[in-house]
Amino acid sequence: MKHHRIIALLICLPSYAGLTYAQSAHDVTKAQAGPAAVQGAEPPAAAEPSAAHNSSFIIGNDDVLAVNVWKEAELSQSVQVRSDGKISLPLVHDVQAAGKTPLQLEQDIAFKLRAYITEPDVTVIVTKINSQKFNILGKVTKPGEYPLNAVTTVLDGIAMAGGFQDFAREKSIYILRQRPGGGQIRIPFNYKDVIKGKNPDQNIKLEPHDTIFVP
Repeated sequence: MKHHRIIALLICLPSYAGLTYAQSAHDVTKAQAGPAAVQGAEPPAAAEPSAAHNSSFIIGNDDVLAVNVWKEAELSQSVQVRSDGKISLPLVHDVQAAGKTPLQLEQDIAFKLRAYITEPDVTVIVTKINSQKFNILGKVTKPGEYPLNAVTTVLDGIAMAGGFQDFAREKSIYILRQRPGGGQIRIPFNYKDVIKGKNPDQNIKLEPHDTIFVP
């Protein structure tokens, strides 16, 4: 009886060993393939390059730009637009930046670099916007110039300036905005009405060079 049990066990052992080996090999394959393969998911796609340098944004004084020339590390730099609207780069020296889009500036730099490099590939990305600003004057706690780094409404602008001083005429606030063809327009803003939910359309989005005046 004992002999029959030993023989049966020996017969089963190869199948068990083969199963163990197959399972181990499968585990190794999964480990080598990585989590995506184990879960049946496709590998993550490579991130697409930023399209910021192709935007319609107009570069201005004090903006900070990342200028990259492919395979030319010594020419790739972070530069700030000077008060004269220009930037300085190796080989090309001064280049007008203010008043142009990043794409236009890329083309200008590439054109100048062709005297030194065959088919230069230039990328310009605005990394810090300092040129877009608005002013708030009159009876606010902190009058002055403020950056427009995000969507900012008239209420946001007043809050950034610390709110009103005593005796501010909150119903008679107005915004001065530059006309594209020259001159200014005057846009009324009644703070009392807006915070009560009346005339919400007066809480406009501020544009570069707008001036809020609180009498």
